[in-house]
Amino acid sequence: MVHTALNALLDALSSVLALARPLALVAAGLLLALILVGLLDRERFRAGLNWVGARLPLLGRWALVALAVGAGALALNVTRRAVDARLGAQQSARYANAADPDGGQTTQQAPRASLLTTTTYTRSIELPDEIYTVLQINGGWEKLLPYFGNPTGVTVQDLQEGFTRRGDTLTYTRDVTLQTEQPVNLDTSKVTADLKFVDPAGGRGTYYNAVFNADYTFTNPQAEAATLRFAFPLPDGSGTLSGFKLTVNGQAFRASDLAGGSIWTGEVAAGQTVRVNVTYRHQGAKGWSYLLGQRRESVKNFDLTINADRPAKFQRYTLFPTSQTRSALGTAQVLRWQLQDVITAQDVAVVFTQGSLRETLDKLGLVGPLAVLLAALLCGAWAGSRRLKLLPLPLAGAVLGLSLGLVLGGVLTFYLPVLLAQLLGVLAGLALAITALGRRYLVPLALAAVIPLVFLSGGHASLLLVLLAGVTLVLFLRNREVGRAVPGVR
Repeated sequence: MVHTALNALLDALSSVLALARPLALVAAGLLLALILVGLLDRERFRAGLNWVGARLPLLGRWALVALAVGAGALALNVTRRAVDARLGAQQSARYANAADPDGGQTTQQAPRASLLTTTTYTRSIELPDEIYTVLQINGGWEKLLPYFGNPTGVTVQDLQEGFTRRGDTLTYTRDVTLQTEQPVNLDTSKVTADLKFVDPAGGRGTYYNAVFNADYTFTNPQAEAATLRFAFPLPDGSGTLSGFKLTVNGQAFRASDLAGGSIWTGEVAAGQTVRVNVTYRHQGAKGWSYLLGQRRESVKNFDLTINADRPAKFQRYTLFPTSQTRSALGTAQVLRWQLQDVITAQDVAVVFTQGSLRETLDKLGLVGPLAVLLAALLCGAWAGSRRLKLLPLPLAGAVLGLSLGLVLGGVLTFYLPVLLAQLLGVLAGLALAITALGRRYLVPLALAAVIPLVFLSGGHASLLLVLLAGVTLVLFLRNREVGRAVPGVR
């Protein structure tokens, strides 16, 4: 980061030096104008020089405030460019020194229960006697079998074929026994997904640790014992699953072939209910979905609960939750879908808004110089409204202290989560500014210092800025009335 910061500093200094020539031309023009004024009106020129000479030390001190604002803006700009370059290199790097989340937007499909039955299909072809005679001459009718093809698929249970002769007719017969699946509706589906979000240090993307737990029941609809199958599809976009368990009627089951998901097959007595529990852990990001079916499905009793510690939005044209419970601060929420005796083709799709980290940090870097300038202006207005004596040197120290704190917040983003890093930087800058200027200027310094934090609110920056401006206006109007009522305040 130091090398990147030095390059950014050199680029900034080159930009400043590029302005030296225009500024020199302006200064030469002003000097020429002063010389002309001196030649035309010497008395007024001498009076102006005496006025400037008497106030030059004070003007020089206030010039330090302007220099402090410029130095703080330069430092924040260098930090912004260094942070952006570091994040860009980190996101495009092939190797990393920390683990990245191994999951993305996760989609879990609903399981399927089915009744296994066997059905035999018969096909026959009658051939003339002449063909039978030709076949006998050329080695037998078995040579004709390959031309009839063979059924494929794992559902073929038995295959019998052959030729029979009845009079002058040769008949080919094929009997194929297939295993078929008859869908069985789930009696109950109770699903819970707990999503805990993590903001990793170093600018890596936000992800969540998820715990999935579901209980399903289905019943043998036949009046006799039958073979039933339960297929649980593995989630898409979930990365590595840990702690995966499928329990059927209290007995743990482990599938050896997961090509079609985790599948259980067993004999079920007539009218018996099968209880299945599925649980696993995984990592994901951005969103979580539960697909009820690829077409219209009959849902008898469905209960889905999502516990998340981030505000959520819902994909359009999907099922909206039947109930929502939010915490006092609105960060944690419990979303619930309770459906009974419905037929729907809609799914559940929850999306968690998440902006680009580079874009957010770039906004913080751009608004930092404005916050430093606003701090100087607010302190001046605060002193005027309360009739306080504001000295330029302490004000310059406060500006530099606040700038240093904001720079520290940018550097800490490589070691801490972004929100914590920026908060520590603002607190450090505010502490340095108050040390230099005094506690009487806590309010204007705090109002200016929290402006960068507004852009970490996730889409509410405009509202928070308007509220902050309103609070600032009310405080300054109130302080103006206090200053008028107590004219002796210093």
